[in-house]
Amino acid sequence: MSVWQLDMGARVLDGGRVRFRVWAPTSTSVEAEIYLWPEGVVRHAMERGDDGVWSVDVDCAPGTLYRYRLDDAWSHPDPCSRSQPEGVHGPSQVVDTQAFRWTDGSWRGADPQTLVIYELHVGTFTPEGTFDAVIGHLDDLAALGITSIELMPITEVPGRWNWGYDSVDPYAPTRNYGGPEGLQRLVDAAHARGLAVILDVVYNHLGPEGNYLAAFSPFYFTDRYQTPWGDAVNFDGEERAFVRRYFIDNALYWAHEYHVDGLRLDATHQIYDASPKHILQELAEALHEHAHPDRTFLLMAEDERNDLRIILPREEGGYGLDGLWIDDFHHAVHVLLTEEDRGYLVAYEGTTEEIARLIRVGYIFPEPPRDPGTDAVGVAPLIAAPKIVYCLQNHDQIGNRPYGKRLGEFIDQELLLASVALLLLTPCTPMIFMGSEWGSSSPFLYFTDHNPELGELVRSGRNKEFKDFWSAIDPARFPMPDPQAEETFLRSKLDLEERDRPGHAEVYQLYGELLHLRRDDPVLRMHDRWRMLTAAPSASIVAVERWNEAEERRLLLVNFGDAAAFDAGTQGWLGESAARSWRVVVSTAEARFGGLAIDPARLALMPGRAVELPERSATLWAAGP
Repeated sequence: MSVWQLDMGARVLDGGRVRFRVWAPTSTSVEAEIYLWPEGVVRHAMERGDDGVWSVDVDCAPGTLYRYRLDDAWSHPDPCSRSQPEGVHGPSQVVDTQAFRWTDGSWRGADPQTLVIYELHVGTFTPEGTFDAVIGHLDDLAALGITSIELMPITEVPGRWNWGYDSVDPYAPTRNYGGPEGLQRLVDAAHARGLAVILDVVYNHLGPEGNYLAAFSPFYFTDRYQTPWGDAVNFDGEERAFVRRYFIDNALYWAHEYHVDGLRLDATHQIYDASPKHILQELAEALHEHAHPDRTFLLMAEDERNDLRIILPREEGGYGLDGLWIDDFHHAVHVLLTEEDRGYLVAYEGTTEEIARLIRVGYIFPEPPRDPGTDAVGVAPLIAAPKIVYCLQNHDQIGNRPYGKRLGEFIDQELLLASVALLLLTPCTPMIFMGSEWGSSSPFLYFTDHNPELGELVRSGRNKEFKDFWSAIDPARFPMPDPQAEETFLRSKLDLEERDRPGHAEVYQLYGELLHLRRDDPVLRMHDRWRMLTAAPSASIVAVERWNEAEERRLLLVNFGDAAAFDAGTQGWLGESAARSWRVVVSTAEARFGGLAIDPARLALMPGRAVELPERSATLWAAGP
């Protein structure tokens, strides 16, 4: 591992000293305000550098609390605080992140070809809601076939519970989950079990409570662009160099001081940058060059525009990131399964033809551009499967519903299992939201613990959003969960014992079998979108055929409707494969998955013989060369 270490904030030196450094370019004086026992408050004048960074070395130890006093007036927490043990308004704490004894020296990072992401919220994944409590479940995740856990934002937030997107201390693992050492223990334990760790980070805004960055510099934010959270982060205006460095250093900090394997960038469509080199490209270059000399590091983005520049190579005019959340898969499948067509879902047909086209191209929006002055449609770039992240459910799609209901609340289990097969047997990087692997019935609600005034704004804002989006709901009869209530947070915790109960154990078994097929099957493990055909043989069926260099073939048919006859010989899109004999590998209609108890032998595909596809089911066949 490289010895790179963050040089801002409070950095522990040899000899019992700590170097304090903070960027405050418009201040005329800055002091490091140290809280010592029994001395009390001791202030140390800091020296200003030409770049507006103030610094001083002080005799103190890890665990020391401190603030910065600006212009002989107010004292504020460190913008690069590594720990906020008393919350976002309290003092910062000196932390020696280099003191942790890592055991992951042989770890080489995540393999994009085998990546299966498991998104979890640390506070609700276990009853305890801590980093250490997550460790107790890593063996089960690894055995299931998960290869990476993705933690929803884990940095310091106001109050006792929060989704994490209201963080105001981007460098400080929250005290609510166990602080810095707790996160290091979790990452080390995950690597010992072959699991990568991806952090969800927020570089498009800071939260509304406890955000003291503007007190240190007026250049962190700009009113030239507006986001849903207010002024945008200043990536392209005056003094942008240090602002860009602040976030690039943050990414490198997680890679080096916490050994994380990747970052998921929240809502990059709300990152505004007209610089010659976009901040996303600069971030990708810095991480790929400096993150881990001997390990793979993955940088992924959520972007509702499906902006393909994000994942295209730099030589093709792209930014060079490693993955992009493509919500089109969720939206198209959700509309087909539930027939919901409100808000952003109205743009989706929810047809099998649309889903087949989506899988073939990789996305639905944006449409391939037309050549100027002609009717010719441009060729959409074929994106490699590991760069495409699909899901059936995630924190947004569950938690931003009025009652936090999961997909299983709206469709029967047969349809749920069929859609799971479509996700896991399609070339992509699949993401599974915590609890989905057993069809959890626990809601995942939106929760905050802000001060009363801000909490009321959040409460009223959520109610208005739901009224606009779900106008048919009567809140008088069915009250919306209060995001500020402790009950809302507690209801969102998983019932881990549910996994072994009837109706859930079967779902869990299917996930395990399909994930192991992804890993071990000679065709499926290739995740090759170049050797793939997709079709919609009927209004209820999606078909995906895949093969490898040895001409071993796999055929997936997902039937979202009633039982239907299927004759391979009549499917012109199958070409010469129509004449092959196909054996069943797995069907969601089997009794062991809680299906219709169909004997798989009945489903063998042979030339000149039609089979009846079970209703609301998915079946995978194999054929040799």
